[in-house]
Amino acid sequence: MFKNIKSDYTGWLVFIGIIVLILEILFFNEGLIFHLFIAGGMVYFGRRHQGKKLRKLLFFGGLILLGISVLSMMTFRFLLVAIFLHFFIQYINSKKQPKKIGLEITQTETKRQEPILSTKPLFENMFLGQQKTPSSVYEWNDINIQAGIGDTIIDLSYTVLPKGETVIFIRNLIGNIQILVPYELDVSVQHSCLMGSTNVFENKIPRMFNQVLHVKTPAYDQAEQKVKIITSLIVGNLEVNRI
Repeated sequence: MFKNIKSDYTGWLVFIGIIVLILEILFFNEGLIFHLFIAGGMVYFGRRHQGKKLRKLLFFGGLILLGISVLSMMTFRFLLVAIFLHFFIQYINSKKQPKKIGLEITQTETKRQEPILSTKPLFENMFLGQQKTPSSVYEWNDINIQAGIGDTIIDLSYTVLPKGETVIFIRNLIGNIQILVPYELDVSVQHSCLMGSTNVFENKIPRMFNQVLHVKTPAYDQAEQKVKIITSLIVGNLEVNRI
């Protein structure tokens, strides 16, 4: 039994980390969630406020408060210890069982390699900054990205979408997502947001708080050409409009 636990120590570290986080929130640091919400709200309103100085003050103040809250967490310290323990155990195992390099000659059959086509993605994973589609004609590729802090703008009027279902999948921490869709396309939107607002074809939800939204056009299921939009935001706004 001990051998199995030792071989699965990473899973145990993750499990213990979750328990430590729950205990910290419930007993040792009850104001943690409040501080994180305050920091997220400062960053959110700092991005939306019209005044330049106040916007910068709120935005960077929220980032600093967020950093202080994370660094003061007992769970963060446990994570650092767990990372150190992980590499230490790997080092010990490598000393006990050093890798041996030997020459092994085997007869192999020549296998036909299946050709694979590589395409350049429209967007890359980006921690900080804005990304948007070109303002001229471009070739479409399905989108599947993760972003940190920044806005994503997609205009589908400058490209030709293939027949069938086109997928746009965006996970973002803080920022706004704007998607412009031609009138002839049917659309399905699945959106998850901790704090923000949503505007899908002029149907507005001004305040979303830890909500999940799923809407689609009436003819979506039968449409030959359609767009499936899946987005998630911690703090920010989603806008899907016709163009």
